[in-house]
Amino acid sequence: MSNTNFNKAEFRKALGRFATGVTIITTLDKDGLSIGVTASSFNSLSMNPPMILWSLDKSAYSLPAFEHTPYFNVHVLSTGQGELSNCFAKPNTDKFKGIETIKGLGGIPILPEYSALFECKTAHHYEGGDHIIIVGEVIKFSRNNNTPLVFHGGQYAGIDSLI
Repeated sequence: MSNTNFNKAEFRKALGRFATGVTIITTLDKDGLSIGVTASSFNSLSMNPPMILWSLDKSAYSLPAFEHTPYFNVHVLSTGQGELSNCFAKPNTDKFKGIETIKGLGGIPILPEYSALFECKTAHHYEGGDHIIIVGEVIKFSRNNNTPLVFHGGQYAGIDSLI
């Protein structure tokens, strides 16, 4: 049973109390054009097989590309990449303008900087309310020693120290 009687703005604020990492997910559309979106809905799913998941709003311009792609890449952003995150969060812009990418699995673009990279084969799509949950099997990964970018309370933050 769905509870839709609560204040959606307050619900969003409550969700904002959970700090998340920030990712840019890339793929190619049916015409071979580079597609990318900012997502904080990334999470690990399984170690065996190695799988991750993330979700995309059903109204997103890029949804058809991600529904039909055999591969996608997840870039965990580093501190200092808030502007890049903002660029990939905007709809209908040339998000890759001025960015030199290399080709990963299936020709999917890889951004030049990241804290971690997961090259994935699309495994499953699931309904998730107003989002589609996308599960990927991790085929390759790499990481750098860059401090990851964090999103908390509607703004970017860094990790000052680890306990």
